Amino acid sequence: MALKAQYLGKNAVKSLFDKSAPEAFFATTLHSLELASPAADSWGLPVITYAVVPLAEMDAVEVSNWVTNQTRRAATDLMNNPRWHQKTVVMVWEHKHIANEKMVENNPDLMVDLRQLLKLDQLPAEYQVKVPKTWSGANYNYFWIVDYDTSGKPVAFAQQRQDFSGKYSGLPNNDWGVAEVLAAKSKCKRWR
Repeated sequence: MALKAQYLGKNAVKSLFDKSAPEAFFATTLHSLELASPAADSWGLPVITYAVVPLAEMDAVEVSNWVTNQTRRAATDLMNNPRWHQKTVVMVWEHKHIANEKMVENNPDLMVDLRQLLKLDQLPAEYQVKVPKTWSGANYNYFWIVDYDTSGKPVAFAQQRQDFSGKYSGLPNNDWGVAEVLAAKSKCKRWR
């Protein structure tokens, strides 16, 4: 609800959509679907899922491989389907599949994260230095905003911190790469 109210929903307080309303919301996991749904619903849009629902007998590596495959499908759809060209599309992803230098190094012949699949290595030099090669495991409160030209080449990149206020002020609010300090009263546990 916080993402809907503050950034991604219709009439959000700090809306990211100053240029145009979103045309679609994409998600791959149950968690990302859960995060995207309230905002998508406020715009009257479905969440387009490239779903990965882990089965009980799947181990962490198998689940990760499924998410990687679905990440490829989503990025291929986004980049190749004219329906999405020159449109605003929100992708809600598990952070280890957004940018993961180790996964890229371990799979040199494959495109495995969104950083690669969305061609962020083709950004102009002044933006490339701003795109982390790995999404920090300590960060859950950032947006990556990428603009493309009419040929599908990325031309601008921004990383925007989510700074929640009001009744959502207790949500993660740490700087990039810095672990969130959780207040004892939050009753939240940090997972490692």
